[in-house]
Amino acid sequence: MPGRVVRVDRGRCDVVTAAGTVRADTAFVTPHDPLRVICTGDWAAVDPEGGNPRYVRACLPRRTAFVRSTSSRRSEGQILAANVDHAVIAVSLAVELDLGRIERFLALAWESGAQPLVVLTKADLVPDATALSYLVRDVETTAPGVQVLPVSSLTGEGMDVLAAVVSGGTSVLLGVSGAGKSTLANTLLGEDAMEVRSTRDVDGKGRHTTTTRNLLVLPGGGVLIDTPGLRGVGLFDAGTGVGEVFSEIEDLARDCRFHDCAHEAEPGCAVLAALADGSLPERRLESYRKLVRENQRIVAKTDARLRAEIRRDWKRKHAEGRAAGEAKRAGRPR
Repeated sequence: MPGRVVRVDRGRCDVVTAAGTVRADTAFVTPHDPLRVICTGDWAAVDPEGGNPRYVRACLPRRTAFVRSTSSRRSEGQILAANVDHAVIAVSLAVELDLGRIERFLALAWESGAQPLVVLTKADLVPDATALSYLVRDVETTAPGVQVLPVSSLTGEGMDVLAAVVSGGTSVLLGVSGAGKSTLANTLLGEDAMEVRSTRDVDGKGRHTTTTRNLLVLPGGGVLIDTPGLRGVGLFDAGTGVGEVFSEIEDLARDCRFHDCAHEAEPGCAVLAALADGSLPERRLESYRKLVRENQRIVAKTDARLRAEIRRDWKRKHAEGRAAGEAKRAGRPR
């Protein structure tokens, strides 16, 4: 039976089918590659009624996939959500804006194939309209080509616009703990489906209330994947995404004298010229350099790991072939 995965935990998952929600075992769709494990948002084929237990037999190809690097040193990716149309990045206005973190989220969102949207939550905490407009402008400068929407679950500001956006397809809700994701999800749902806890007064940071990724059907249309707060936002082969986030730098780079210009001290560098005349903020260039270097490192490590795995597989198969040959020769009559 075809269905969509709405939750995954402890080797089992919930799959919504035409006949209802099925609790199924994922033993047949748990490969060694962490990017191919089944996740929330996947379309899958599950055993028909009658099996006990019932198994997910196949995972269908994904249109889009939101992937970050793991916190381990194994240079592996972790898939957070699949088949997503909109990546809603929740940023709290209760604390100082971290533009660098927003750029990281945007790079991963663009790389996933989804359309990013930055939602500035708790806008009621900035009652001055002029101050709020400055904050929106700062984020818009950081997020070229991306809609930036201030919202408040308390007053309802901007919620109608957000509801209209997420009604068209599948959206994933992303952000750090305390960004107000669960409150946002509850407001869109019109009910308290997700647990909400207050942020710490000392630093404004949140406590983890969402512990799994859940796919929720919205009353106004569309579905929403709520995710736990992300402590780390590591890039994973996100070169295209970084280029989208820093599109103005990529555009400038096309006018550099040298096609392989590193934008450090080369003559005829259009990027450095823009930095010198003030049209390109130094913070943007430094952030661009940092994310490009980080992405290059993770790609190099991933390539090295894949080469090592290929070598190990070749050695294993070679050894098995030799052992089979020796066994065949040993059993041959003289």
